[in-house]
Amino acid sequence: MIDWTLVNTLRVKASDRLTTAMQERALALDAAGQRELGRTIIVDLLEEEARTALTSGGFPLEASGQRLLARAVYDALFGLGRLQPLVDDDRVENIEVNGFDRVRLQFADGSRVAGPAVADSDEELLDFLAFIASRSTGNARPFSPSRPSLHMTLDGGARLAATAWITPRPVVVIRRHRLRRVRLGDLVERGMLSPLASSFLAAAIRARRSVVVSGPQGAGKTTMIRALAEELPVWERVGTFETEYELFLHELDERAGSVTAWEARPGSGERGPDGRQAGEITLDDCLYDSFRFNLDRQIVGEVRGREVLAMFKAMQSGAGSMSTTHAASAVGAIRKLVTCALEAGPQVTVDYAQRVVAEHIDLIVQLGMDVLERPDADPLRRRYVSEIVAVQPGEDGPAHTHVFRSGTIGDGHPGAVPGVLPDEYRALAAHGFDLDGYTRATLSVR
Repeated sequence: MIDWTLVNTLRVKASDRLTTAMQERALALDAAGQRELGRTIIVDLLEEEARTALTSGGFPLEASGQRLLARAVYDALFGLGRLQPLVDDDRVENIEVNGFDRVRLQFADGSRVAGPAVADSDEELLDFLAFIASRSTGNARPFSPSRPSLHMTLDGGARLAATAWITPRPVVVIRRHRLRRVRLGDLVERGMLSPLASSFLAAAIRARRSVVVSGPQGAGKTTMIRALAEELPVWERVGTFETEYELFLHELDERAGSVTAWEARPGSGERGPDGRQAGEITLDDCLYDSFRFNLDRQIVGEVRGREVLAMFKAMQSGAGSMSTTHAASAVGAIRKLVTCALEAGPQVTVDYAQRVVAEHIDLIVQLGMDVLERPDADPLRRRYVSEIVAVQPGEDGPAHTHVFRSGTIGDGHPGAVPGVLPDEYRALAAHGFDLDGYTRATLSVR
């Protein structure tokens, strides 16, 4: 049994000693060096605890207990403390915390189970969240009553979102990306889309069409972007632009030398005359900077608000970009992006927002997710491509054509089936699109 109060006390001591040691020795250690120094400090602290126990007439921990305690302190100092074993569990997809003692674990199939407490109190949980938010040497994030929302990428690629002070209790959600390396063929095997839809999307990426992947939370939008990115030639120089790293294309061995990943940085303190906080770096800033880096393609990650302006700028180059957004349908995604643009500032007019959406977005790939209730088992989640829509300029704003519409594929599962192919997309046959198969499928429906 681990004494978590002791772990927290030792974590604070270890953090202080690590900071002091680096300052006194003027050390500029990388992450690996800090971890190695941290291990030495933890060993020293545990030896001190053992001597204290002997001096006071107590009994020091046995070797197995010492190892468990050392690991727990190390996880608290460099990892996620009591959350770390949950993040390390490959079965877990989402960790949902609503107060330190109300924890649910969601598995990939949609089932949920109760999880262990992740702190001894809400105050301890808040203290630890503030610690890990400030711990990053590259892109620290504020988390305090004046900045009550936290969004960050954790070591290993999981995404953490937290909020407090504006909710009754601290709320934390950690999303694990289980598929870091995935191809469209893998998604076909999983029943997420048909081989015909896969050939269309692969050809669209090769032909430098700009694609927005839309869908509800948890539908697999980031996974789809990663699969689409696998269709990019390995020699292309690619830039990715995200508020928090999620794509991790720069960590794929074969693309490590050709992908540059930019991450926005929140500011802190009072706002200056320009309305920005000190140290703030926006996606617009990153994208503007990237035009001197000889990129072949720019990919903007998730669009939730004003990031849409960076997405427009990336797509205006005509080199073929990709982004994701939340929407219930492909047509809804078009409206959502127009709305995001209008909310980005008074300089954006309705006409401008509609025009850039119509002119620079080529395709919307809509994902669906069904939760199937089962009488004698946990609910089952099914993710799939529900429609693929081509976007064109129209008389009253963006027009659209359902290249693939909602239907059933395979053994009756929901999916996207051939609809109407605009003439300009027939040219995708030169990039590998199965045009004959598409034609046969549409004729068989008629």
